[in-house]
Amino acid sequence: MARADDPDVSVIVPAHNAEATIPKLFAALDRMTFDGAWELIVVDDASTDATPDLARQYGANVVRLDGQSGPAGARNAGIAAASAPLIAFTDADCEPVPKWLAAIVRGLGEADLVTGPVRPTPDVPRGPFDRTLHISSPSPLFETANLGIRREFVDRVGGFEPFVPSDDGTPVGLRPSVDQGHFGEDAVFAWRAQRDGARVAFAEDALVHHAVFPRDAWGYVAEHWRRRFFPSLVREIPELRSRVFGRYFLARHTALFDLALAGVLGSLASRRLWPLGATLPYLTKRFSWRGGGPSRVLRRNAAFAAADAVGFAGLVRGSIAARRILL
Repeated sequence: MARADDPDVSVIVPAHNAEATIPKLFAALDRMTFDGAWELIVVDDASTDATPDLARQYGANVVRLDGQSGPAGARNAGIAAASAPLIAFTDADCEPVPKWLAAIVRGLGEADLVTGPVRPTPDVPRGPFDRTLHISSPSPLFETANLGIRREFVDRVGGFEPFVPSDDGTPVGLRPSVDQGHFGEDAVFAWRAQRDGARVAFAEDALVHHAVFPRDAWGYVAEHWRRRFFPSLVREIPELRSRVFGRYFLARHTALFDLALAGVLGSLASRRLWPLGATLPYLTKRFSWRGGGPSRVLRRNAAFAAADAVGFAGLVRGSIAARRILL
C-alpha cells in the first residue's frame, strides 16, 4: 500500500469482527492503480477476533475503540485520525476495483461528495435470500460502502451521528445506539452536506464489490422488519419524499403488495372474486416462477410474500410512530 506523511486522500474502513472478509479488502487495495499518496485507516470497533492484527500486518493505521460504537462512531474516529484533504469510505466486507480510488479522487476534483456503484462479488453463487448490496445508479441513501467527500464538508457537517428511528411512539432523533446506529446515518450525513452546499456526483468507474452472505428464508423475512425505520428517515430527510415511489411508497413492489392486499380484503368484504384481480400485478412482477420444482418455487414465493407482509407491518408501525406515511 502507499504510505505518506502528507497523503492526498485518507481511506477509512470501520471494522467489527471482520477477519473473514477484510483480507480480501486488503488484497483489492494492493491492486489499486492510484498514483497519488494515500493512507489507510482501519477503525477496529471493539473486535474480538483477529481483525486488528490483520490490519496492522497489512500496514494500516489501526484506531482501536474499546467499546463498540457502531459504524457512525467508528467512521468519526477514522475522520479524527485522518490527515488528508480528501476522504474515501468503504467497508471491511468490500473489494474496490483497481481504479476505484483514482475515480473517487477524480470525481472530487469537480464535486464535493462522490458515490459510485456497488455490486455483489462476481463469480459467487447467490441464492434468493442471500444478503449483499447492489447499487447501479445514484442512491439517495448515500451508502458509505462507496463514498468520497472533501474534508472541509465533513468538518462543516460535524461527522456522522447515529440515526436511531423511533418505532414505539417516542420522539424521533439522533442519539447513540450500537444496535440501530448503522441505519441511515450515512444518508443523514450526506443530505446535511448537500444542504450546506456540497456538490454531488456519481462516478461510474468507481466500482466496489460487496461480499455475498448466505442467508435462509427466515433471515430474509425477519430482515424486512427493519422497514419500520424508513418513515423516520423520511421525517429526518424530507427530500427523500420525492425519491420514493409515488411519494408515499417505499418502492414499486411495496405499492403492488399494498394493492394486492387491498384486493384480498375487498374480496373478503364483498364476498366476490373480482377484487382479486388487484393481486395480479404483484403476483406477476414480484414472484419468480422459474428455478426449481413446484415445491421449491412455492416455498420461495411464500418467503417473498411473508417478507413483504412483515415489511408492510413495519412500515405501518413506523409511519404511525414517525407521523409520516410511507407504505
